[in-house]
Amino acid sequence: MPEESKEEEPRPVVVRREPEKDLVTWTAPARPFKRRDREFYITIIAIAGIVGLVLFLIEGFMPVILIVSLVFLFYVLSTVEPENIEYKITNKGIKVVDKRTDWALMNRFWFSRRFDSELLVVETLGLPGRMELVINSKDKEEIRKTLSAYIVEEEAPPSYLDKAANWFAKKLPNN
Repeated sequence: MPEESKEEEPRPVVVRREPEKDLVTWTAPARPFKRRDREFYITIIAIAGIVGLVLFLIEGFMPVILIVSLVFLFYVLSTVEPENIEYKITNKGIKVVDKRTDWALMNRFWFSRRFDSELLVVETLGLPGRMELVINSKDKEEIRKTLSAYIVEEEAPPSYLDKAANWFAKKLPNN
């Protein structure tokens, strides 16, 4: 058989499944938390009351119910301290309480600060678009080094919603 007519047969692709292994693990609160004082709540209720009255006159009762429910949610989140949960960075993705987000769904990461908490912010391709994980300051460099092997460290510019929220937060007392 001449060598020119001999064609190599395609070889089967062998996919080797690598077991998931933990690279960095830490325990921290589930969300940033800051206890608020009475003056803060009075200001929030006054603002919500004025906006609610205007919306009641324009649209009716349904927007007022929405505003009241949002104020209640904010009150609950500001008074109930978050529980400590376990975070893991593995070779397959990031796990928060055993729910994994794969590397393919992540775009970039950066570090931020809210209240007295250090945050790891990871931009994701799905909804809601970001994961904000509370980290311990002592683990920051190890987390940075580990994540840099999988996704790029680059802070996203603030969106219009971020800018509006920051402007509004500066107007509130005790911030």
